[in-house]
Amino acid sequence: MRNILLITKREYLTQVKKKSFILLTIFAPIILVAFGALIGFMLKANESTATIHVIDKSGLFESKLHSGELINYVPLEASTEKQMRSLLATSETVDGLLVIPALEGHDLAKLEAQTVLLTNKKIGLETKSKLQKDLESVVRIQKITDLGLNSAQIQDLDKGFTLKTQNLKDKNQQDSDLAFGVKYGLSMVLMYVIFMFIIIYGVRVMRSVLEEKNNRVVEIIISSVKPFDLMMGKIIGVTLVALTQFAVWISMSVAAALFLSTGFAALQGSLPLGGAQAEALSQGTDITTMAGEISQTLLSLNVPLIVGVFIVFFLLGYIFYSAMYAAIGSAVDNETETQQFTLFAILPLTLGMYGSITILNNPEGPLSFWLSMIPFTSPVAMIARIPFGVPAWQIVLSVALLALSAVFMVFIASKIYKVGVLMYGNKATLKEIWKWIRS
Repeated sequence: MRNILLITKREYLTQVKKKSFILLTIFAPIILVAFGALIGFMLKANESTATIHVIDKSGLFESKLHSGELINYVPLEASTEKQMRSLLATSETVDGLLVIPALEGHDLAKLEAQTVLLTNKKIGLETKSKLQKDLESVVRIQKITDLGLNSAQIQDLDKGFTLKTQNLKDKNQQDSDLAFGVKYGLSMVLMYVIFMFIIIYGVRVMRSVLEEKNNRVVEIIISSVKPFDLMMGKIIGVTLVALTQFAVWISMSVAAALFLSTGFAALQGSLPLGGAQAEALSQGTDITTMAGEISQTLLSLNVPLIVGVFIVFFLLGYIFYSAMYAAIGSAVDNETETQQFTLFAILPLTLGMYGSITILNNPEGPLSFWLSMIPFTSPVAMIARIPFGVPAWQIVLSVALLALSAVFMVFIASKIYKVGVLMYGNKATLKEIWKWIRS
């Protein structure tokens, strides 16, 4: 145990003292947020407002096509149609000419068939969809009017149906659509984080073993410590490095959520007219309201349970897979040969991740249950379910199965490591690895 602790300390201090580790730990969340904001800006930067001139001979769409961010409608007289058709091909300020024919009786189908959009450039799919939706809305109202309904009845017909949900097992808490979306997003983020970091830190263990093996440093180390102690020291050391990063990032996330929640509450409380002005401000700033509700939803979750389960499943899942990676690193002589073996470690996690995407619509379904119980997939599947609430007995059972499997995988990996770490020049086959396990 003393040797394991010494190797663990060496691996841990070697990693955390690097400038790259310190910079990545501090600035990685900021870079990710900035990267997401940049993507959002790029999506918005490519959008533009299309100017569509409208010649409505039917009179049906008069004052009913409203300009917005995507489309600017400019009504024209029918007498200008010929002139606009000739100018459209060379115009730089007009993107399209919408010609709506005269309405014969109540034949809306014929009107639709003869309506045409003339353009001098390619109209974006989103812009065209918005234009079609605006036309469909007006035509729909006209069809309903032809049936004898008045404007009040039409408005009542267009009213949606808001369904409130109450979970009797969850203290009658009501989840809005935004709250469910927050939980869904949190589930996806936690799942991807644990998936990526198990692979990243597992590969780091494999490369560390392979580097020491190729440099023949391992021969000197093995003369002082047992192969099992060396392997466990590396695994635990890198595990502590990962937990250090997680502790910093979780603290930053909780602090950001608290800042958003208290910041918006203080802003509303400081308004001179109190609640009325605060309500008016919140109605005028959708982003502020949404950010406040997101932060409140995050803080209303059982954060200690989510963080605890995340750390436990990452820790056990990492030990399970890093033992596999350590065995792979000891069984090969170069990184090229690792490709044929790392597939066995990546495939189960990938299966669990993509399977978890499908189970988010039914976190309590049979697929959800079994993926969160099988040790190969439970590190990502259980994390995907935890924001929605998981029975305590399922968490305990999954942890027990994963812990036993991790111990068994360490035992198998140690037998491979013991022989493979001192093997040079021979390309290990699955048959030989099986002999090492059985010996």
